[in-house]
Amino acid sequence: MNAPDRYERFVVPEGTKKVSYERDTKIINAATFTIEREDHTIGNILRMQLHRDDNVLFAGYKLPHPLQYKILVRIHTTSQSSPMQAYNQAINDLDKELDHLKNAFEVLHLSFFLHSLFKFNLDWGNCSHEA
Repeated sequence: MNAPDRYERFVVPEGTKKVSYERDTKIINAATFTIEREDHTIGNILRMQLHRDDNVLFAGYKLPHPLQYKILVRIHTTSQSSPMQAYNQAINDLDKELDHLKNAFEVLHLSFFLHSLFKFNLDWGNCSHEA
């Protein structure tokens, strides 16, 4: 069969950079980032985060081909910033946001676990079994 192996979708080949940067020669403060082994999930999240930045004039991404496991992220900024600064800021902001989400989930998970454990112990002590 001609289908590529599944691991090729997410394992970056040795000698290949995860992210590469190419400055646009025709538009000032514009660049394209190539992110290897990523898809719409990261592309859309990154694009939306870039749109939150007031210095970003344009942010978009595309997958060149379904069998090429990479995305191209295009960023155009004002003169107050650079595409590299906007990209780095977006990645850092997403890292903080996802860390906050993870911590909130862990707190809620622990709270639910303790609540269930406490309720179970109360039910066990009363030996009541309601249907």
